[in-house]
Amino acid sequence: MIHLRLFGRCRIYHDPVSPVMKDPARIGWSAWFRSIDLVTPQKLKGEELLRRTRGWWTVEPDDVARVVKPYGRIIVGQSGELMVEFESQAEADRLAAELKKEFGDQVLLAP
Repeated sequence: MIHLRLFGRCRIYHDPVSPVMKDPARIGWSAWFRSIDLVTPQKLKGEELLRRTRGWWTVEPDDVARVVKPYGRIIVGQSGELMVEFESQAEADRLAAELKKEFGDQVLLAP
């Protein structure tokens, strides 16, 4: 398997940026008639982390996901980074070409 990080252009500074999951999301609960002290940590999945780029990147995350899906799987890496997992280098090369065609230099793959 080949793993490459997925970067998008920052809407403000125009440099390549990528979200990194620093801590699992903490989901709590509230109720009308009682107090619930339960908090469950939950990691985001790849596409959920990609959706968090809305407003940060110059392109829409749903458009990026649509282009990526035929070539690889969007995942969260071991260190929390947004990545695409490929079965072969050929798929990675084809996706890089498709991203360039669809988004120009706005979405990039990097090791």
